Amino acid sequence: MEHEDEWIPISALQHMAFCPRQCALIHIEQIWEENLYTLRGQRLHERVHEPDFQTEDGIHVERAMPLWSQTLGLTGVADVVEFLDNGIPYPVEYKSGSKKAREADDIQLCAQALCLEEMLGIPVPRGAIYHAASKRRREVDLADPNLRQSVIQTIQATRELLASQRVPPPVDDARCPDCSLLELCMPSVIKHFVFQDPFYIDPEP
Repeated sequence: MEHEDEWIPISALQHMAFCPRQCALIHIEQIWEENLYTLRGQRLHERVHEPDFQTEDGIHVERAMPLWSQTLGLTGVADVVEFLDNGIPYPVEYKSGSKKAREADDIQLCAQALCLEEMLGIPVPRGAIYHAASKRRREVDLADPNLRQSVIQTIQATRELLASQRVPPPVDDARCPDCSLLELCMPSVIKHFVFQDPFYIDPEP
């Protein structure tokens, strides 16, 4: 990736996979709203985003490790990367909620693995999501070809979205109550009273 303005943050992939409108509001409109979930996540990441390395039970642990991929045009920071006895990196992404499988989180973690593979020249087959509320890890198969393909597709979709500089319409579904941007997004109001207005004309068809 030659042009720096084409690089995208790994976190944007998680936002995109969760909701394209959320991704656009955060990364195009530069809008952010704190709620209970983001405040918990912020406190959690403050603890792990202090650059540090140490050895725990014989495992070398890197915290707040910078990541990048020249090939994919990605940049970001890994919460934790554990280097196992065989030297294989094992990325761990911290989430504030309870143990629950979310494709958006898996895509974010797999993107970190792809960066590590390019940076270190070795495979990264597995990693984990640490769910702080339940204090449990959920291991993710990062070698899964379907997951890796989802990462590539999400990168392309995110890059196209950011390049368009357009904010998609709201979804107004089960994702919305957990979103930190709920009050700013106003999905039910916009979806039902704007986009269903017979006199509404899209300014950029």
